[in-house]
Amino acid sequence: MNKLDQPVAALHGVVKRYGDVTAVDGLDLEVHRGELLALLGPNGAGKSSCVSLLLGLLRPDAGRAELFGRNPQHVDVRRRIGVMLQSAELPATLRVRELLRLTASYYPQPRDLAESARLAGVTDVLARPYAKLSGGQKRRVQFALALCGRPGVLFLDEPTVGMDIDARERLWWAMRTLVGEGCAVVLTTHYLEEAEVLATRVVVLGRGRVLSEGSVDTLRAHVASTRIRCISTLPAAMIAGWPGVEKVECGGEHLIIISSAEVEGLVRRLLDSDPALRDLEVRRAGLAEAFTQLTREAEAA
Repeated sequence: MNKLDQPVAALHGVVKRYGDVTAVDGLDLEVHRGELLALLGPNGAGKSSCVSLLLGLLRPDAGRAELFGRNPQHVDVRRRIGVMLQSAELPATLRVRELLRLTASYYPQPRDLAESARLAGVTDVLARPYAKLSGGQKRRVQFALALCGRPGVLFLDEPTVGMDIDARERLWWAMRTLVGEGCAVVLTTHYLEEAEVLATRVVVLGRGRVLSEGSVDTLRAHVASTRIRCISTLPAAMIAGWPGVEKVECGGEHLIIISSAEVEGLVRRLLDSDPALRDLEVRRAGLAEAFTQLTREAEAA
């Protein structure tokens, strides 16, 4: 394998148990340079355990975890990662500038302070004590601390919780910038639209195993349905009887038609049957629908 193709982080047949509960069950996972991997799954699926194993915070009961081909607990590889967890306890009285300088000092080739602040969108709060920041501002500072060491792998656990729309979109831009520089990003999030917008590859977990993985389009293809929303004079019961129509719902004055049929033919039939049809919107199944179906199938199995 070419050195550039080697995974920067990997789990090989990893098992992790907590008493009688198996949180990670023989799982294989690879993260490659320059990709954003979204790790998805319901609560208890094993996402946090996988991240903790890759960070060396947990030791596997079987199999092995690797960072840059080495044990994640080795200090040299820890200097090559950045981490933003769901919560962080930071010195409340230190100013943001001081926090960034202190954290950057732990790394051999950190980013310039101004560059880290610009990427994370915290330039305007550098002089403020951490305790005086809002929840969203604190999350942006935590993101700045995670990227200031110029990591080869960046672990982000629910990074945009508590952020407004503008701050979230700025963080998305920063993630894309880092991936463009060759950094690998491992993202866990409950915001499925976030994964849909950002992910190079998605891994869906359930009960400590991989249920599905691939691009967003690959996972979307798992759900063959299309959603059509429109205002029509046609009775919902009549449309529900058409071939390929799975379900028709009423949402206010709109009809919402879920169909597994070829969408062009169905839309043509709607237009032919109702010249007054308006406010037509066609949307194929998204990552949220694919995620729901995958997890339901896993539960049923």
